Amino acid sequence: MIVLEDVCKDFDTEGGCFHALRGVSLSIRKGCVYGIIGRSGAGKSTLVRTINLLERPTSGRVTVAGVDLSALSPAELRRARRGIGMIFQGFNLLESRSVAGNVAFPLELAGWDAARIAGRVDELLELVGLGGKRDAYPAQLSGGQKQRVAIARALATRPKVLLCDEATSALDPKTTEQILSLLRRINEELKVTIIVITHQMSVIEAICDEVAIIDHSHIAESGPVSEIFHAPRTEIGRRLILGEGNRNLDFANGRKLRIVFDGRKAREPVISDLVLSCKIPVNILFANTRQVEDEAVGQMIVELPDSGEEAEKVCAYLRSKGITFEEVK
Repeated sequence: MIVLEDVCKDFDTEGGCFHALRGVSLSIRKGCVYGIIGRSGAGKSTLVRTINLLERPTSGRVTVAGVDLSALSPAELRRARRGIGMIFQGFNLLESRSVAGNVAFPLELAGWDAARIAGRVDELLELVGLGGKRDAYPAQLSGGQKQRVAIARALATRPKVLLCDEATSALDPKTTEQILSLLRRINEELKVTIIVITHQMSVIEAICDEVAIIDHSHIAESGPVSEIFHAPRTEIGRRLILGEGNRNLDFANGRKLRIVFDGRKAREPVISDLVLSCKIPVNILFANTRQVEDEAVGQMIVELPDSGEEAEKVCAYLRSKGITFEEVK
């Protein structure tokens, strides 16, 4: 559906050339919810804006539904963008227009007639749960309601792709949960491919099928969410997944293991069984449980005994039980 091939984006600044993207290659399959996560300044917002060529790559190619966007004329690109909706952290609503007027705006630009616009607006407002707010203005809405209007507007021209640039960052946790649930429903019912840009792992866990981790302008790793969560291959991946748990690691000087529990194992007393079987104590430094793709997934950081023989006995026990683990530096 969406293919980025060796995409680079440079900006000229007073301090010289800034490489916002460096050799980014991604393939996003049709109908999935694809997350792109990274810390501030990593390049994720620049990346999502290259997908609809709001930021034209310095080099590389962006293909959407088999069409090379960089090869299109300005008029052709405008038409192609009707198939790519976009929502932002700041909502970007027109304050002088009502809710209905905001949703109608892209349809007016596309040349739809008034009757057709009215029908489509009503349909969209019902979809996002704002059927009773048709004549309200943005100043009268909550943050969550504003984002629902923005989603309805982005879907107005029936796009096949929806880009979400930090769409929930300005919302409280409960509203974030509601907006993410709406996006997942849109994905399932309308078969819209959704690309979610975020710095929050909880957003990735909540709705994404696949994820790419961007770090210092390049893709550090990518793959199914469950796979990346179970076995991150890079330091930035481990830091994003462990989150606050990293702070606890500084309190221990010995060897440390990250143990991953998935599904069945998350409900088993693995550590208790380990201690009883090996007769070796381990120090628990950090633990949590998350919901990934409708499955309970947990992880734990433990400090191993100083004795190399005892530490290896613990590792051998975990291997014998088929439990995923890795050493943490």
